[in-house]
Amino acid sequence: MLSAVPVAALDPDDPDAGAVAHYGDPGREQRILDTEVGLVDRSHRDVLVVPGEDRLTWLHSLTTQHLTDLGPMTGSELLVLSPHGHVEHHAMVTDDGTTTWLDLEPGAGGGLLDFLNRMRFLMRVEPAEVTADWALLSVVGPQTDEALVTLGAGPLPAPDVVPVPPAKFATGSLPGRPTIRYSAAALPDFGGWARRMAGSADLLVPRAAVPDLLAAGGLPLAGIWAYEALRVAARRPRFGFETDHRTLPAEVGWTAAAVHLEKGCYRGQETVARVHHLGRPPRKLVLLHLDGITTDELPARHTPVEAGDRAAGFVGTAVRHHELGMVALAVVKQNVTPDTALRVGPSTAAVDPA
Repeated sequence: MLSAVPVAALDPDDPDAGAVAHYGDPGREQRILDTEVGLVDRSHRDVLVVPGEDRLTWLHSLTTQHLTDLGPMTGSELLVLSPHGHVEHHAMVTDDGTTTWLDLEPGAGGGLLDFLNRMRFLMRVEPAEVTADWALLSVVGPQTDEALVTLGAGPLPAPDVVPVPPAKFATGSLPGRPTIRYSAAALPDFGGWARRMAGSADLLVPRAAVPDLLAAGGLPLAGIWAYEALRVAARRPRFGFETDHRTLPAEVGWTAAAVHLEKGCYRGQETVARVHHLGRPPRKLVLLHLDGITTDELPARHTPVEAGDRAAGFVGTAVRHHELGMVALAVVKQNVTPDTALRVGPSTAAVDPA
């Protein structure tokens, strides 16, 4: 069992400053999430709700995702784009039949809520931020199914009708609690959770219930450092980390996850279609290996990546991975290859060939 004494994030200006960094042994916490199962407190994320009869058709019209046929207790993810197709907001979404729930990066809820309120017009929707009352926890690891049974829930059943297009996530309830959970298991395979970092379930719970759930079932606790290390190794982008003001969905791999290419008109659609048909966005998301010899200090978010005397991109998230060592997700120009000699600050870097 890991220590129950949390260590807070060290940088008060970091978006994850509100999360527990680790519980005494970040490397071991990573291994537990990678090979067993652990519970990560991600309650610093913002949470919005959109109740109302028009919620799904309204969100469908404003975002990149096909939502009109999203069934009760299923979920997806979405983007809000600028008129030029740049990513302005990213959110995970699930619908319980009466309300659509959105969770997004810490501090990002207010901006998205302002946008939604400006676009209400005469629609029957009531968007609101509920971060003060609701919190997100994540069960992560290949033994997620067993952990959910311990918490009082079993594997998710397949729905009677699979929506078209299929939802991205399965969703269910924890018995005895007004709780939504949605898993990174793509339909229709609800029971496998086989994909790396997708062997997980996110628990959206009343904030007052967080202490009970953290103690329930004796699950090992892991901090945000361990969670982020596995996210980086899995090459999963994060808004505000692997994005900047000109990020296109295709540059960070969000087209498949958060964009429906055949739905009706939405802001930024022309750029999405043009980049998709050309098949070559200006930049791409890569995993960088850092030498770890010149310095053992991790580069800060948005540190430039240089190829010779030219700018090649920027670092998103840099971590110490329990197997890979010092690695970072970076957004770089398309012409950068595994053979390109790169520098990140004082460190040499190389693109992972995979």
